[in-house]
Amino acid sequence: MDFAFNEDQEELRRYVGQWLDEKAPSDVVRRLMESTEGYSPELWTEIADMGWQAMAIPEEYGGAGFGFLELAVVLEEQGRALFTAPFFSTAVLAAHALLLGGDEDQKQRHLPGIAAGEIVATVAVSDATGELSADGTETTAAPDGDGWVLNGTKRFVLDGHTADLVIVTAVTDEGLAAFVVDGADLDASVLPTMDETRKQAEINLAGVRVDESARLDTDVEHLLSRLDRIAAAALSIESVGAAQKCLDMSVEYAKDRKQFNRPIGSFQSIKHKCADMLVQVEAAKSAAYYAAWAVSEDSADAEEAVSIAKAYCTDAFYHCAAENIQIHGGIGFTWEHDAHLYFKRAKSSQLMFGSSRDRRERLAELIEL
Repeated sequence: MDFAFNEDQEELRRYVGQWLDEKAPSDVVRRLMESTEGYSPELWTEIADMGWQAMAIPEEYGGAGFGFLELAVVLEEQGRALFTAPFFSTAVLAAHALLLGGDEDQKQRHLPGIAAGEIVATVAVSDATGELSADGTETTAAPDGDGWVLNGTKRFVLDGHTADLVIVTAVTDEGLAAFVVDGADLDASVLPTMDETRKQAEINLAGVRVDESARLDTDVEHLLSRLDRIAAAALSIESVGAAQKCLDMSVEYAKDRKQFNRPIGSFQSIKHKCADMLVQVEAAKSAAYYAAWAVSEDSADAEEAVSIAKAYCTDAFYHCAAENIQIHGGIGFTWEHDAHLYFKRAKSSQLMFGSSRDRRERLAELIEL
C-alpha cells in the first residue's frame, strides 16, 4: 500500500483540474443547475472523448482499463469544481452495478455505451430514501410470460430524469431482484432539493414490462453491499475535493480582505478558523484515500475504512463549507457568492448513502463483531 499517488495519477489530476477550471467554472455550474436536465450534453461528450466515463471500465467492455483510484482522482477534482453532470450516477453507481452484478451479455450490451458517453445511467434502489439498501423496498416485480412487470415508485434517484438506463431493484416471490430498465419506459420527474447541483428524481413504475434478459443474475443484497462501499468511498473523495476548495477560498479571501488597514487573515480568530479547516481537510484526505485503496483492492477492512471515511469526510466538508461562509462575512451569505453552493452540497453529501450517525453506528457494530 502506498498513500502517495503515482506520477501518472498526479498528471491526470492536473489535466482534469485544468479542464474543469476552463470549461466548468462557477458560472457554468449555476447555469446548468438551473436547467431541468442539470448538465450539458456537449460537455458530457467532451469528457467522454477524454475517457472519464471509461476510466474504471475494463478494456474488454470499451473502457480505459484503469481502476478505482484513477476514478477517485477524477472525482476529487469534480468535487472541487462542483461539476454538474450525471457522472456519479453513471460512472460510479450504474457502471459498477453492472460490473459486479451483470452477466457477460449485459456487460457487453451496456458498458461500452456508458464508457463512450452515449448512455446516461443510474440505479434506483430504496423507495423512500434513495440509499443503497434493500430496506424499505416496496417496488414489486411479477412474472409475466418470459418477462417481468414492475410496479412501484423510486425516490431520490440520482439523475433519474435524464437516465437512458436505470437499474431498478424490486421484490419478487423469490426475494430481492434487480432489473436493467430502459429509461424511455419510465415516468420520471425532478424533485426539488436543497442541492441543485446534483439532480434527483422520482421514478414511477406502473406496469413497466422487461424481458427476462434484463434481470441481473446475482445476489442483489450482496451486490448492494459492495455498491454501497464504492458509492460511500467515492462520495468521501468528492467531499475532500470540495472541502479543499472551501479552504482555498477562505485563505484567499483572508489575504485580500482588509479591516483596520490589515488583512483579516492576520486576526487570530480567522487564523484559528483556517488552521482548523486545514487540519480537517488533511485528516479527511487520509481517510478518503485509504478508503479508496481499500475498495480498489477489496480489502478485508474495506467496510470499516469506508464507514470512517464517509462519516469524517462529509462532516469535514460541512465544517469547512460553514466556516467559509463565516470568514467571508456578509458577502458569504449572498446568492451571488459561491459559498452557499458548497454548503448545500456539503449538507446533501452528509445525508446521502447513510448519514454520519448511521455510518458511525455501523462502524461500532463492525468493531463489536
